[in-house]
Amino acid sequence: MSQHTPNELTEIFKRDRDLLTRLKQDDAHFARVADEYHALNRAVHRIEAETEAASDERTEALKKQRLALLDEITGIVGKARAAA
Repeated sequence: MSQHTPNELTEIFKRDRDLLTRLKQDDAHFARVADEYHALNRAVHRIEAETEAASDERTEALKKQRLALLDEITGIVGKARAAA
């Protein structure tokens, strides 16, 4: 398996890396949501890399959960960016 996992938050929010770090340190809710996103993203990546088996339904459910978390993260980052 490749060392690179697609859809990492630092890839998605390249220009906001410092902001992500600050939010993880200062905002417990953001840190929890980011950790949950990270875990789901890794699970999806393992399935897509075929190192872990899952049904199509399970894969789609994980992707939907990941997308919902990404939407929430995007909102938090947008508000923090606007406040900075």
